[in-house]
Amino acid sequence: MTMNLFDLHCDTLYRAYTEKSTLFNDEFHISFNKSKYIDKYIQCLAVWIPDEYRGESAEKLFSGCVGKLDEQIKNTDIIKCVTRDDFESVGKTGVVLTVESGAAIGGKLENIKKYADMGVKMMTLTWNGTNELGDGVGVEDSKGLSEFGRKAVKELERNKIILDISHASERLFYDVAETAESPLVASHSNAKKICSHKRNLSDSQFDIIKKSGGLVGLNFCIDFLNDKAEKSSMYDVLRMAEYFLLLGGEKVVAMGGDFDGADVPKDLNGIEKMGELYEMFLKHYSESVVEDIFFNNAFEFFSR
Repeated sequence: MTMNLFDLHCDTLYRAYTEKSTLFNDEFHISFNKSKYIDKYIQCLAVWIPDEYRGESAEKLFSGCVGKLDEQIKNTDIIKCVTRDDFESVGKTGVVLTVESGAAIGGKLENIKKYADMGVKMMTLTWNGTNELGDGVGVEDSKGLSEFGRKAVKELERNKIILDISHASERLFYDVAETAESPLVASHSNAKKICSHKRNLSDSQFDIIKKSGGLVGLNFCIDFLNDKAEKSSMYDVLRMAEYFLLLGGEKVVAMGGDFDGADVPKDLNGIEKMGELYEMFLKHYSESVVEDIFFNNAFEFFSR
C-alpha cells in the first residue's frame, strides 16, 4: 500500500521537550521511526502553551520547544517546511512548526514577526481558557477578541501565520471570521452534529471556514468523536469525514489527529495505525477523495 499523510496537529514536540524525550520515542503516538511506512509524511508539530503559562514563562516554553525541534531534526533528512520550496522539496518527511495558544507571544505583537522568522506557520489564538487575545471554548460567558487580539490577528496575517480557530470560544470564532482577510483553519475539530462536544464545529462555522478557503482537520480525541466517548473507534473518524463531505467539504477536510495530546480510540492509538484508517476510507470513497483528505488538501493549502 502506498499512502501520503499531512496531519495538521499533534502535541509530540511538546511531549518530547517537557518529558526530556525525543521525536523518535516509539512509546509516543508519533515517532518518526514508526512513520517510515508512509511514502510522504508532513506533520504539523504544535508548541502547546497551557493556560497557566503567561508572559515570559510562555515565551520560554515556546523557545525551548523550538530548540528541541531544531536539535532533533539536525543531521536527518527531515525538512522543516517554511517556504513553498520547502514543502515541494519534501522527499520522505517534513515538519511544520505551529503554536497552540496565542499566549506564546507573551502579549507582545513584535514576537509575531520573530516567531514567523523562526518558522511558525500556524497559531491557534487561544487554548481553552482566556489569554491576551481573547477567550477559549472553556470560558463561561465568553467574550470575543480583545483589542490586543484584533491587532494580533492583523499582525499574524501580515506575517503569513495561519489563523487556527480550534479551541476558540464561539464569540471569538465569529469575531475572527469578521476580522480576518485570510483563510481560517480548524486544525483539530470535528462536527457538532455528530458529536455534541463544545470543541466541535457547528454547520455554520464549517461553512464559514469552507467559504474562506480554509481547512478542517479531523480530530481523533475520543471525546470529540462520539457522545459515548468510551465507544469511539476509527469508524467515527470516517463518520466525521462523511458529514463534512455532505456539507461540500471535499477540498476542506484534512487530518488533525491530536496524537500525543488526547485520548484516542484503541484501534487508532498511533501513527502506525494510519494505514488501516486509510484502507477503511478507500472502502467508502474514491482514491482521489481519500488522497485529498489524507494529504493533498493540506499540502496545496500550505504550499499556497
